[in-house]
Amino acid sequence: MLRYFAYVLALLAGAALSFEGAIYGELGKHIGELETSFYNFFMGSIIMALLWIFFGKGKISYVVQAPKWTMLGGVLGVVYLTSIVISVPFAGVGLTMAAIIIGQMVMSMVIEHFGWLGSMKTKINKEKIFALISMVISLILIN
Repeated sequence: MLRYFAYVLALLAGAALSFEGAIYGELGKHIGELETSFYNFFMGSIIMALLWIFFGKGKISYVVQAPKWTMLGGVLGVVYLTSIVISVPFAGVGLTMAAIIIGQMVMSMVIEHFGWLGSMKTKINKEKIFALISMVISLILIN
């Protein structure tokens, strides 16, 4: 049951990302792409700080003990969001999101195939390749 809840949550997150991409693509036209990304992370930091203060249960001070490569998540978040802000006005929300999903599929298959970053090893198979080809076809058709 929890597994299906996770699927629904992921679908909702994907829908939210499409809204976010459209909103920030438009905001980027008015205030600039980098300024839009800064605004996103600034507001997100304030909201997360409040959530952390009231609901946090972990130990943020342990961040210095975590493997250094795990700190790249923040950098990748900036690359991800700024790429969306720049891409949406030119390519549109649908095409941008389809391209993002294809990029995620390719990289997740590679990560799982080799078991990188602590993930469980899952070999690339013909079904995964077919799914990827189907997504590339959808990208072409969306364009």
